[in-house]
Amino acid sequence: MRIGNNPHKDKAILQSDYLHQVVIPVYIPHQEGYFKDSLRIFQLCMQSLLKTVHSKTCITVVNNGSCEMVIEYLDQIYHEGHIQELIHTENIGKLNAVLKGLAGNNIELVTITDADVLFLENWQEASTKVFRTFPKAGVVGVVPQFCMYKNKCGNILFDTLFSKKLKFIPIQSSEGFIRFYDSIGWDRSYNKDYLKYGLGLEHDGVKVFVGSGHFVATYKKQMFQEMKSYFNYKLGGDSENYLDTLPLKYDYWRVTTYDNYAYHMGNVFEDWMSEIEHNKNNSTEIDSGFKLHKRAKDSIVGLKSKIFSKVLGSEFVSRFFYRWKKLPKTMIKNYSTIAPIVK
Repeated sequence: MRIGNNPHKDKAILQSDYLHQVVIPVYIPHQEGYFKDSLRIFQLCMQSLLKTVHSKTCITVVNNGSCEMVIEYLDQIYHEGHIQELIHTENIGKLNAVLKGLAGNNIELVTITDADVLFLENWQEASTKVFRTFPKAGVVGVVPQFCMYKNKCGNILFDTLFSKKLKFIPIQSSEGFIRFYDSIGWDRSYNKDYLKYGLGLEHDGVKVFVGSGHFVATYKKQMFQEMKSYFNYKLGGDSENYLDTLPLKYDYWRVTTYDNYAYHMGNVFEDWMSEIEHNKNNSTEIDSGFKLHKRAKDSIVGLKSKIFSKVLGSEFVSRFFYRWKKLPKTMIKNYSTIAPIVK
């Protein structure tokens, strides 16, 4: 039996005060083998995040089937008020967990990050500055990587091909590059020219690299308005490609901050990870109201992202492109070889 009316019926939801959401899916099923150090690394991730975000940040953690010790840690930081949302699920897959975290709010920017990222000071301010300076940016990474302009960046290259703003620029933090590739198990036999120059854009004194990985990146939330509800992979498959291709449907650019603002820790703890110092972020420079795009026509997306990318990727055209965009002549031959892409 029901008596009376629910007092909340037909009442509109008040606009959220949050301007930025961070979604972290975490899967640590036990603390053995591959996952031996994972809880410790996740705790470092959370500590660095809490110290580097501004007060209008909503932190959402999705426990994707982790063990009891992880659940206890998450429940504790939630009840202490350090995070705003906590979702417990069985292991439903990484991207399905992300989708759960994205639903139910309308916060303008959302950072999707792995649970093994060590955030550095000013990453949030640097990201929002890029969104403000480059209105076409839809995805902003904070960890530069090798040759990411070769991955789903046909539209930005098409749009800026004849602009002097598009050119090869000196690497700001070669240490950041080296530490990232060390963290994913590469030896250091890769082309060292990739540590010296990368394809970038400069506007109003702000530099970015073309392209972005997706282990940590910030997105305009608008592009998730029509998001899929389920992916049939726990990891990989077409699930991660979804985050790469979604911005193209709105003709948004994928870029990365010029400097390095986070480290990828991997699954093995190293002493340096606990030695990084952070000051509490008390920033009052909180940005919002970024320019949004309408859904792009499929023909435009296909022209820029598929046809143009294929032409520019040919050996002859790419070498001409490198010369035109000011890559040092001594690097052109080796630079034109296909570099492995890590996202």
